[in-house]
Amino acid sequence: MSAITDQSVLELSEAERARILAKTARFAPPEAHTADGRKDLVGLSRAELAAALAEMGAEPFRTKQVWHWIYHQGATEFSRMSSIARPMQEKLAEHFVIGRPTASTVQTSTDETRKWLFKFRDGQEAETVYIPDKHEDRGAVCISSQVGCTLSCRFCHTGTQALVRNLGAAEIVGQFMAARDSYGEWPSPKGETPRLLSTIVLMGMGEPLYNYENVAKAMTIVMDNEGIALSRRRITLSTSGVVPMMDRAGSELGVNLAVSLHAVRDDLRDEIVPLNRKYPIREVIAACRRYPAASNARRITFEYVMLKGVNDSEAEAHELVRLIAGIPAKVNLIPFNPWPGSPYETSTNAAIDRFSRIVMDAGFSSPVRAPRGRDILAACGQLRTESRRERASEA
Repeated sequence: MSAITDQSVLELSEAERARILAKTARFAPPEAHTADGRKDLVGLSRAELAAALAEMGAEPFRTKQVWHWIYHQGATEFSRMSSIARPMQEKLAEHFVIGRPTASTVQTSTDETRKWLFKFRDGQEAETVYIPDKHEDRGAVCISSQVGCTLSCRFCHTGTQALVRNLGAAEIVGQFMAARDSYGEWPSPKGETPRLLSTIVLMGMGEPLYNYENVAKAMTIVMDNEGIALSRRRITLSTSGVVPMMDRAGSELGVNLAVSLHAVRDDLRDEIVPLNRKYPIREVIAACRRYPAASNARRITFEYVMLKGVNDSEAEAHELVRLIAGIPAKVNLIPFNPWPGSPYETSTNAAIDRFSRIVMDAGFSSPVRAPRGRDILAACGQLRTESRRERASEA
């Protein structure tokens, strides 16, 4: 690619990013305050926390103390902060809270998958799922980034719910913290010590890259070594292919990347993943090749839902192999998880096995994801809430 073309792509990406961020602002979350005006300290960056405490009159060293208690110890009350004198605890409680989303419902599947319906301060709701590993005492917390979704992928139940609003950093990191509360997973482990809630996957409701700034802020908090201290290797961001923001996430966060591909032809992907009309397969694959965190040790995951008679032919398996050739990658084959009113059926086991074998024979890992939590509608593509976007009243 010539220098001129490189510059054109760069300028186009910058313009696109600005457009995306401007649209994102229309769905901004509410301020993280309680009804009585106290500020929520969860979701603040270190610099913001320091500024908030300084405004209250606290000494600079309090920032590290409070951060440790919130994100390492999991404290939800200032009275638990034993390294802070009682008068300061009381002063903190007058000005601040340490928030958590409220669990409206908690369901546990027969396979031990757990799903929370979390309610936020404005009454909006999102779902979060913990998926335990079948063989080890660890598992992944599947976190939502939006209430609803703007993408309308035809096979996804979440896509039938219009985007209500973005989640704030406090609401995103708060899902993981509330899940930890549920399993008694505090204090945070040191180093790479395994815990039950060992990884985060941003694969819940919404498109994370259409709420990038809040997602990035939340994950920066999660990765801070003096708090939750989750390695970037233990975080996976899933996107349907918001190409300009893929580049930014790669350079700024460097977490693992999963791409919801689901088709190898633009005409089909235009139909089942409408975002493809803006960022076609060729551009998505090119962004994957540019992704700086990709390596043989940290492969990009291509998610591919198996739809009977739609995208599961041997020819499509061969085309998939051609598309991703040269990318450090693996392919997750996801048997379609039915939901009420869905127009699709799950591919047959024979079709899935044939597809997987073709991909594996080409040198790519191609596991078939075992459906988890189907009985409580917690499996991939089944999340949805009854939240609605409030319409402005007519004059």
